[in-house]
This record gives sequence, C-alpha cells and structure tokens, in this order.
Amino acid sequence: MSATLQLKAIHKRFGPRVIFNDASVTLDSGKKTGFIGRNGAGKSTLCKIITGHDTADSGEVVQSADLRLSYLEQHDLFTPEETVVEFLTRHTGQEAWRCGKVASRFQLKHALLDTRVKNLSGGYQTRVKLTSMLLRDPNFLILDEPSNYLDLKTLILLEEFLEDFDGGFLIVSHDREFLKKTCDHTLEAEGGRLMLYPGTVEEYLTFKAEQHAQAISYNQTVESKRKQLQAFVDRFHAKASKAAQARSKMKQIEKLKTIGLAEAQSNVQIRIPAVQRRQGPAFTCEGLAIGYPEKLVAQDIRIEIDHGTHVAVLGDNGQGKTTLLRTLAEDLAPRGGAFKWGFGCDIAYYAQHVAAGLNPEDSVFTHLERHAAHAVTRQELLAMAGSFLFKGNDIKKPVSVLSGGECARLCLAGLLLMKRSVLLLDEPTNHLDFETVEALGAALRQFPGTVMFISHDRTFVNLVATQIVEVNNGAVIHYPGSYAEYVYRLETQVRQELEAEEGSREEPAPKAKGPSEYHLRKQRESAKRKLAGQIRRCEEQQAAYRQEKESLEAELAADPARWSRELTDRCAALAALIQEEERRWLQLTEELERLPR
Repeated sequence: MSATLQLKAIHKRFGPRVIFNDASVTLDSGKKTGFIGRNGAGKSTLCKIITGHDTADSGEVVQSADLRLSYLEQHDLFTPEETVVEFLTRHTGQEAWRCGKVASRFQLKHALLDTRVKNLSGGYQTRVKLTSMLLRDPNFLILDEPSNYLDLKTLILLEEFLEDFDGGFLIVSHDREFLKKTCDHTLEAEGGRLMLYPGTVEEYLTFKAEQHAQAISYNQTVESKRKQLQAFVDRFHAKASKAAQARSKMKQIEKLKTIGLAEAQSNVQIRIPAVQRRQGPAFTCEGLAIGYPEKLVAQDIRIEIDHGTHVAVLGDNGQGKTTLLRTLAEDLAPRGGAFKWGFGCDIAYYAQHVAAGLNPEDSVFTHLERHAAHAVTRQELLAMAGSFLFKGNDIKKPVSVLSGGECARLCLAGLLLMKRSVLLLDEPTNHLDFETVEALGAALRQFPGTVMFISHDRTFVNLVATQIVEVNNGAVIHYPGSYAEYVYRLETQVRQELEAEEGSREEPAPKAKGPSEYHLRKQRESAKRKLAGQIRRCEEQQAAYRQEKESLEAELAADPARWSRELTDRCAALAALIQEEERRWLQLTEELERLPR
C-alpha cells in the first residue's frame, strides 16, 4: 500500500501577497508528479513547507507512518576538504562500499570518489547530492529545480534514475522535456490553489485549455440567454397582460449562473527589437586557444559562423563552454591564436552571474531605460518588462529588494533591449518558468542577428538552434548532425554505460540465502518500467525523425528550386534512422512481452 503525504487547507502569505489560500492535495509514493506554475506561484515555498524548511500560516502537513521522505538539498553540506566518499559516509552513516555502489548509478566511481567535492563541477556536485538522497532509502522524493545548471548527460542520468526509482516524487522544473520523460501526474499552483491531474504535463495543459474553452462557451451561452430574457422583461414588465410572464422571466434570470473563471494569465510574448539583417561571416577563428593562466581548456579551434546563425554550445559541465563564451565576449583573453568578429557585429553578453553587477539603487525601470537602445520606445520597454513578469508597480521596485531569479530576468530583459546584432547567452533559461522559456525561444528563433548560447533545456535548444558546436576533451568543433541526433547519441551512451556498470557491479555484502518473492517482484516491476520508458523514448524519437523528414519533403515539394544534395542526403539519413528506431522498438517490445507477468 502506498505511503501518503497530505497537505490540508494550507494558507501562506508574504506580507500582503497571498501565496496559498486553502490549498489541499494528497500525494503518495505511487505518483511521479511534475509541479508547475508561473514564477511566484509558490512552488518552492510548498516544497519548503513539506520538508520543514518553512511553515504554513495555517493548515496541516500529514505524513503516513511508512513515508520515508528525502529531498535534494539546495545548499552545500560538505566541508571544504571532504572527498566524495568521505562526505557520503559522514552524511548518510552508510559504509563506504554501499556509498560507492549507489554513487556508481550517477557515474561517480574510481578516482572521482576520492576527489574533493568542492573541486567538482556544479553538475557533479548535484550527482553527489542525489547519491546522498538515495542512500537514505526513501520512498518519496522532493526535487526543487534539479535540472538547473545540470549538463545534458547528467540530466539523462537523472531521468534514467527517476524512471527506475521504486517510489514517488514531486519535481519542480521549468524543463518541459524533463517533466514529459519522468512524470505521470501533474500538480499546478495557480491563484493560491493546487490542482492535481492524473496525466502528463502535456495532457494536463490540453485538458486545462479545453476546460477553459468550454467554460467560456458556456458563459457566453448563459449571457446570451440572460440578454434575451432581460429584453423581454424590459419590454413587457409594464403590460398587465404580460406581467406574469415578465416575473417568470425575472426568476429565470436569477437562476442563471456562469462558471467562475480564474483570472486570465496572459500568454507570454517576447518581442526583441529588430536589428539589421546581414550576410557573410559573423565570426572566424584560426588556431584559437582558450583557458586561464593556470589551465589550458581547449586549443586549435577553427570555426566560422555566418551572420544570422543560432549556435547551441553543448558539452558536459567543466569542459569549457562558459570559457569559450567569455573569450568571444572579450571578458577573457585568448591563450593563443586569434578570432575576429565581422562587420557590424555589436555584442551583448549574458553571463550566469551577471546579476551580481546590478546597481542596488536602480529601479527595474531605470535599469531597463539605461540599457535600452535609443530607438527603443517606452512601450517596447514596458512590454519587455512585462514579458519577464515585471508588471504594474513591479517596474518601480528597487533592485535591492529583488530575488536572485528576478535579478537574472531583469538582466536578460535589459540585454534584449540593447538592440545588439550578436547575443552571447550563458544559461539564459535558468529562473524562467517554461511558458517564458518557450516565449524566449520563439522570439530568438525569429531574431535575424547571430546567437551563441549555452543551454541544457531541450525544448529551448530545439526552438532556437540552427547549428551545434560541441566542447569536449579540449576540442571545440561543429557537430555534424542535428540536435535530435546529438541527444540520441548521448542517451545511447548513458544507457550503455549504465548497463555495463550493472553487469560488472559486485557487492561485497554478506551472501544472502536468495532473493525473496517480494524482491523478485520488485525487480520485475523495475525492469518493466525501464523497458516501457525506453519504448516511449523510442516512439518519441521516431516521431521527431518523421516530422523532420516530412517537413523537408514538404519544403522540396513546394519549392523544387531548393533541391540540393545535402537535403537529399539528409532525407535518406532520416529514413535510415527511422528504420533503426523501428527495429529497436520491436526488440524492446519483445523483451517486455517476455518478462513474467
């Protein structure tokens, strides 16, 4: 029987702002729940209330006796000198062999176990925290924005772990693709209330839109009926022969009730001020070397980027993506070689920690006004502020009272108002909800200038990128395939590594008499979940390849002049990829059918 977590009539406010008003929901260890909502809706606050890091003004959090709750720590718990294995043994009280076994699920093994945690990249430090969380043997997890700052490989590892996790979880994330791959229920915080839906985030958003449309249609029908009845009453209420009918119509009007609709949340739309469209090379480099005085990160870089190209800079954390962008922004001197920006290239650089340079005495409006280009109108400035959730009196807020997320959004809004022809963006989607992420992606897709950006949000990269540059093992190269192929390659690599690890793992624990029927059943259920997830991803990959192939074929049919050997080869490659995915789908389906019921 599932362990349960209940939130009953939760009330929470910060000053005059009501976060939750009589919010209730029941979660259990059988539900894998994605938690969504606009920025400021209270997602992180609710997670803190559940974990005891904050308290509700009123209401109750009830945990069943068999609930074993664990959560992803947001702050660092390790000491400066601790190695990975030292931290895990101290923090969890588990033996070193056990810590090593669980850590290997996140590819933390061999020399990494003896590395100081503080020397690891942010992505690897998150892996250490996930290992620590799992070592407590939980059956329900709380993860607040686990995908922030994670590289794609670590994100895929996390997805594999969550897919195989024998319990429930509540995940706050702005990454729609991540939620699609991990969650089968959706919880939304909106208007102070909580709504739990038994389906994926896509299914919930479709359901919500349909319900809203039906309510609007019903209300319109009611209003039309009310007007008809009121017209009769107005016309005949004074006539003695019609007075009884008029009174009857008045009673009918009183009985007509419309469906209450939540205050409409405007769809986020971002319009980046236009820049001049240019042709030819925007950027070239020959034998460029990047790094720091004490460390060479990459060398012999030879790439060329044309005006109007949107380049996703991809690779594991710690490989040098940020170092590359800092060098191109002239924030870091090259270690060797040379690079050159083309004619008319004015650069705007959004760094991960750019918010630290804000003037605390500025208001939101004065910051945006100072950074906006001369041609930007007041209306454009206010529209951009609104797109990043600074509306009404929010634009008068001083920078000193803004949260970290608000500061990051303010910097991004100011940068887009600068009307620069080249945008260098390092993790621009952190601190944005997915409506704003997708609005920003759609705006950048239409942007005629040149964009180079670092992001691990797959929806965002799919929307924006026209080319890929990969930073890996001291090299910076153009990746020859599509982004879908890049993701597929990484997923395949991660699964192969995990399968190899599973096959070679040895446990130095005392030999048991043999697995119980309970454990055998759990193993079968785990295997079924894993295969079902692989089948689902295989189907999604087939659909993506088919969509791209059909789109190319439609373009060629509409405009035969666009024919080229490159497009023909791409169509043929997509056909081969579809065939390979179909073969793999059959193989996985047969494996699933062979498992005992």
